[in-house]
Amino acid sequence: MKQSLSRLGAIIKKEARQLSRDRLTFGMVFGLPIIQILLFGYAINTDVRNLKTAIVDQSGTHLSQQFVAELRETQVVNIIETVSSPADLENLLRRGRISIGVYIPDDFDRRVVDRTRSAVQLMVDGSDPTILGVANQLRAMTIAFDSTPTTLPQQQLLEIRPYYNPERRTPVNIVPGLMGVILMMTMMLFTAVAIVRERERGNLELLINTPVSSAELMIGKVTPYIAIGLVQLAIILGAGMLLFDVPVRGSIVDLYIAGSAFIGANLALGLLISTATNTQFQAMQVTVFILMPSILLSGFMFPFDGMPTIAQYIGEVLPTTHFIRLTRGIMLREAPLHELSKDFYYLLAFTLIAMTIAAMRFSKSLD
Repeated sequence: MKQSLSRLGAIIKKEARQLSRDRLTFGMVFGLPIIQILLFGYAINTDVRNLKTAIVDQSGTHLSQQFVAELRETQVVNIIETVSSPADLENLLRRGRISIGVYIPDDFDRRVVDRTRSAVQLMVDGSDPTILGVANQLRAMTIAFDSTPTTLPQQQLLEIRPYYNPERRTPVNIVPGLMGVILMMTMMLFTAVAIVRERERGNLELLINTPVSSAELMIGKVTPYIAIGLVQLAIILGAGMLLFDVPVRGSIVDLYIAGSAFIGANLALGLLISTATNTQFQAMQVTVFILMPSILLSGFMFPFDGMPTIAQYIGEVLPTTHFIRLTRGIMLREAPLHELSKDFYYLLAFTLIAMTIAAMRFSKSLD
């Protein structure tokens, strides 16, 4: 028994020393819990505020300006733009620039008094049920404004007009976002272990003796997985359409072009991880480390505008954020790719930068 305890103690001592030398794992032990607490504490927020909003005020009276001021005071909306017509509001909604459009007609004052018709129309991006629920809360917040006594049938001051998901079905919002999460998880994981696996199996020595450049090796590693990613995209899309009746209102070609850019971004990120780690276990650790923020801070689960500013800054760096905007824009809002070009070009730039850094980090030597 004494000898057994001695051997057990030696093994424990050896493992403790090995962990202390593995700075990546050691950092994960302390860093991962802290980051998860911060992510869940700040990103998970059901009290949504500061939704991007545009306004059309065709009345321009003191009463309409008072109404707009009260909307601002609720802090639910963040009025970022004033436009001239409801068509402009629909255009901004389709492009994903705003979540709510407020239309105040030219006879706003009379509607407030006679109350036979709604005085204000809220045009809401209903593809996210959370945003639609927040818009419904605005009715309660304007009760004080909507207190004119009348004997006519009561009509709500605000009329809510949901766009893109009038049935308020959750899968319509979830499936386009889930496409990004699944592709990110599989593509990044596939390539995150690519270089590390070659090193662990001893195949890196064979690559050292070939005339292949670092850039050629990186591109060669990535290319087969692009086809796999496109197949996965087709599977997810087909399942969403057949099982959950998720619409694809925009161009399938645009969706696949956006998907190709996103797949490339995640493969490049995976290769960058692979060049920065020494073992497959470390590569998977880093992948999980990136996966959590990508789910919580991308707008997949919670409205992006409602998150704290620092969380939005982090989310803007993640490729998943931009791809979810692209998928929801193309599939649900029928937006053409050129109207979503900002997010598309970000994915291309991210791919180029990550691939370049990965190629620079990879050295064709055992060191």
